Amino acid sequence: MFIVSQPAEPLPDTQSAVLAQLRETLRAIEGDGHRRRPVLPFGAGGIDARLANNGLRLDALHEVTAATPSLGDDASATLFMAGIAARAWGPILWVVRRRDLFAPALYQVGLAPERVLYAEAADDAEVLALMEEGLRHRALGAVIGEARRVGMPATRRLQLAAEGGRTIALLMKRHAREGADTLGAPSAAVTRWRIGSAPSTPIPTAGIGRARWHVSLVRQRGGEPFQLTVEACDETGRIALPAKLVDRSHQAGGAAAHAAA
Repeated sequence: MFIVSQPAEPLPDTQSAVLAQLRETLRAIEGDGHRRRPVLPFGAGGIDARLANNGLRLDALHEVTAATPSLGDDASATLFMAGIAARAWGPILWVVRRRDLFAPALYQVGLAPERVLYAEAADDAEVLALMEEGLRHRALGAVIGEARRVGMPATRRLQLAAEGGRTIALLMKRHAREGADTLGAPSAAVTRWRIGSAPSTPIPTAGIGRARWHVSLVRQRGGEPFQLTVEACDETGRIALPAKLVDRSHQAGGAAAHAAA
């Protein structure tokens, strides 16, 4: 999926039929009145323990980018976001510029098709306007969009729209040109992630094991950056730390006891 965005002020309502249609759709969606948790944990202690809030703040903007412009890394970053959205509550708004999201792949990481509302933006400014509208509605579990260049004012607007609610905002920063740092520009995002593909999990028989990703938290508000290799999202949207195939310390202890006997 490809969304190209430039920093811009929100479009006037009269210029956006898509925005008006989105508002009409959102008016038909009501929250269930339950109090939402403020944080969405990954469910993997090795990750949550390193996050300042022990998970991702729901009332916040989070940025994700692919490690390289390659299709493999792009797909990894997309599925990383989809897995987060899958574990959020309620409907999901995904703002697209082209109809190229592969629904079966999203379903494999736990994001069921019936939960996703797609809004096709006509231009770059409309992507941000649609995301902001979705965040302010408060009845969505997550709002996702993509952009190549988004300035600090635009990210601040998204962050302010998310604050006070329980709708997580996920903004994918796409590569504008080869070699450019997609996360180099200042941003109001609470966390900023770089995701790349990694060799699959080894399995005893010939075939393809569970996919793995290189996950790098480049910046987080109130915490330190870190890097990990993780197993990709399963059918519930959860990532996992790779399991140790051999407990070497246990083996070493057992061998020593056997020798002593």
